[in-house]
Amino acid sequence: MAKGPKQKTHHATKKVLKVRNGGPITYKKSNGNHMTAKDSAKAVRQRRNKGTLSKGDYNRLKSVI
Repeated sequence: MAKGPKQKTHHATKKVLKVRNGGPITYKKSNGNHMTAKDSAKAVRQRRNKGTLSKGDYNRLKSVI
């Protein structure tokens, strides 16, 4: 039985998101590298941590990764 073509990995998405085994998909938060003097210390500190994808985004993106 012939199968259709396989879904290729979207490489730009692959470079941004990290997939853990059985865990959440994480990404680096934006706006945390330079010119952060205008931001509060709390905002800069929170951007150092990894972000996790929401359940809806996970279901939408799991086929492309």
